[in-house]
Amino acid sequence: MNGMQKVLVVDNGERAPDSALSAELAGMGYASVTTPFEAADDVLALIPSPAAVVLQMPLHANGSERRRFLELATRLRKTLAASRTPVIVTGGVSGAATMLQHELTTRAVAAAEL
Repeated sequence: MNGMQKVLVVDNGERAPDSALSAELAGMGYASVTTPFEAADDVLALIPSPAAVVLQMPLHANGSERRRFLELATRLRKTLAASRTPVIVTGGVSGAATMLQHELTTRAVAAAEL
């Protein structure tokens, strides 16, 4: 992939054209790598320093699926804490790009103050 910062998007593997974050992320200047939940750890090993990780939980996820996504978020936040990589959980595209932009802007401001 090119020199753009990468955002890892984790979903349940069921992708509809209207639920892809890739266009919004590209518009923000980020390349996205989308992977199903089960492959998240393997793909993260290939992208050692993503700009962010977005867990795109299905809008109509049942309790078990929600729990899986939230447990992964907790684990990734611990794993990525040293690099200050934001881990964002969202229920679809709506608002995900805005949340990501807020997190990345906050991180950039905090880094500039150090």
